[in-house]
Amino acid sequence: MPVKLIMTWDILSNHEQEYFDFLVREFVPSLNRMGFELSDAWATIYGNQPQVMICALLPNELEADQRMAKPEWAMLLERLQRFIQNFEAKIVPARQGFQF
Repeated sequence: MPVKLIMTWDILSNHEQEYFDFLVREFVPSLNRMGFELSDAWATIYGNQPQVMICALLPNELEADQRMAKPEWAMLLERLQRFIQNFEAKIVPARQGFQF
């Protein structure tokens, strides 16, 4: 059964430009190389929710676990942490439409 990886975070103040450069040049291309199929990217404009949500589709939970156990995944998240706070990730059954 297909699953969706849902990641949320807030961008650190005064790191916005560095964050966006990293996201476009490294984070998204790295996710694609690791086999994550990006499906959603959302930004919160108003309200008390995480500032960013990015989602990726995977064939099943076993594949998700295997990809997230690789050293490349850990290194990518470590580099992301330089620009963000309040990172959370969860895997849920994939559905059509918005999922939080």
